[in-house]
Amino acid sequence: MYESEINDRLESIDTLPPSIVKRFEELTSLVEFRTALPWGEHCTECAWPTCYTTCELYDPRTDGGCRLFIDGMTRIDIDEVVRPYILKLRFKRWGKLWAIGTLARYSREESLRKEKRNMMIGALARSAPLPQQLKSKVLGKAAYLRRCQAEKASAAHVFPDCFLIECYNPNERPIDLTVSIRVRGDAHARSFQRVIQTAPGFCFERIAASDILQQVDLTQPFEVEIVPNEADGTVLYFGFMDFAWLYPKVKVVEPSVEMAKPWKCIVWDLDNTLWQGTLVEDGRDRLKLRHDIVEVIKETDRRGILHSVASKNNHADTIQVLQMWGIDKYFLYPQISWDPKSHSIARIAQLLNIGVESLAFVDDQPFEREEVRNAFPKVTVLDATDAEGILSRPECQVPITEESQQRRVMYQQEKERRVVQESFEGDYTKFLQECGIELILTKLTGENLERVYELAQRTNQMNFSGSRYPREQLAEIQQSKDHETFVIRCADRFGSYGIVGFALVDAREPRLLDLMFSCRIQGKRVEHAFLGYLLGKFSRPERRDFFANYRKTKKNEKPGKVFEEIGFECVDERDGLLSLKYPKAQALFQENIIRIHGDA
Repeated sequence: MYESEINDRLESIDTLPPSIVKRFEELTSLVEFRTALPWGEHCTECAWPTCYTTCELYDPRTDGGCRLFIDGMTRIDIDEVVRPYILKLRFKRWGKLWAIGTLARYSREESLRKEKRNMMIGALARSAPLPQQLKSKVLGKAAYLRRCQAEKASAAHVFPDCFLIECYNPNERPIDLTVSIRVRGDAHARSFQRVIQTAPGFCFERIAASDILQQVDLTQPFEVEIVPNEADGTVLYFGFMDFAWLYPKVKVVEPSVEMAKPWKCIVWDLDNTLWQGTLVEDGRDRLKLRHDIVEVIKETDRRGILHSVASKNNHADTIQVLQMWGIDKYFLYPQISWDPKSHSIARIAQLLNIGVESLAFVDDQPFEREEVRNAFPKVTVLDATDAEGILSRPECQVPITEESQQRRVMYQQEKERRVVQESFEGDYTKFLQECGIELILTKLTGENLERVYELAQRTNQMNFSGSRYPREQLAEIQQSKDHETFVIRCADRFGSYGIVGFALVDAREPRLLDLMFSCRIQGKRVEHAFLGYLLGKFSRPERRDFFANYRKTKKNEKPGKVFEEIGFECVDERDGLLSLKYPKAQALFQENIIRIHGDA
């Protein structure tokens, strides 16, 4: 929302390239709620009121303030965006965009009403038949009251996902924008600052709210400024510039922006990587273990990141060295052979049942790194000299939960299950029954919220909606009276899997909105048993149809066949989201393989 001192002069949307207009329209389907910060022009060297009489750049506006945008704010009306117009600004030296406000949040409809009301007030004040001096006071008072209203607005109880900026740079050179956010009126408080380079063309910048919260207490009124560096007389076009709460389906990926995905496993070379020296040439007694790398392995293991080995060595000799140092327990399915490293990478991903894009590979040899990179471009490949910095990488900043600290043990238990299964005489269903698989269902609570958050960030193959819930939204769901939550624990005779699933049901329809499972339970009919439980809980007591949302992707297509196998039918499809129905007249699905306890 921009201040009411906007020019009456408009520019047509046709002055912008169609491709740029389309980019401005992208955000419409992503933002569920937003703040409505009252942006205005300001000066980086402001010394009000003295500067109004001493500064040679002072140029009075209609409301008496100083004009820092040549030609003022030129409006370009557009219907298909979150804000009803784009602003064309030509900056003077020392000019900046500036706003004050709180984290008060508004729906698209509410914010549009505020925008249009602000535009109407500004138009009436400018066109009123008043003496210029009085008109100046009226416009100034309107701007002042609007800023006061924004500063006193009640903040939402749930933090936003991010601060978003849309900017079109029509110039032939990049323009740097410095974004600063600080607590209002506290000169000694820490501030958040980031420099954004807007290359020629459209720029979409997403700043995670979690990054800002590390520096600024956003529960208090704050101020935001955006300063173009060395942009005297430069034209820029601005669209959305607000804190935003995004729809669940776009929590991770927004237009042209992709966050770092957590690693699920780090695969290590050994010679001159985990240890100094070469086993075949130097012998084990002359090798020197790199304790700094061992500490990285131990800490990432504590965070729930798995480890394996891809080494060109003799298998028996290598295992003896790892056992000698007591670190063999950290490596799952070590691949020690003379095969290409890319073959080892593929085998590890297959045995862990994870995608290769979830792997990182560390090796000291450029040839080996390039061989893996060529075979699997989505694998993160690191030089062994960079291994010490792994702990600070964004891919390793993951929640630490009870399950994450036991993840390696759980995979080792799964290895034991496979051994028993391979030696089992009988069909697979009989084997599953003898495993004694149990599901324990509880509600989403403060105690398990962190694990559910971790599950939402890590799950790909068995995430049937694609949702990536932030912690704040999970806390909001926890308090909802219209939704039922299901946190799913799993155990069998080999041990506990911990929390392996989460589901969200709108009990009013009823409709399954979200369902996700850890890939550790894939193939064990857990998802079949749970869906059967939901049908019995929501469909049968009142003989109602039961609905489910399913966003089909290449990764979840195979696990998603569970809906068809149980008897769901597709009744609608919009923007890739399937609406499925289990008819009330259809017999209840039952297998009697898995026992379910508790009632969430």
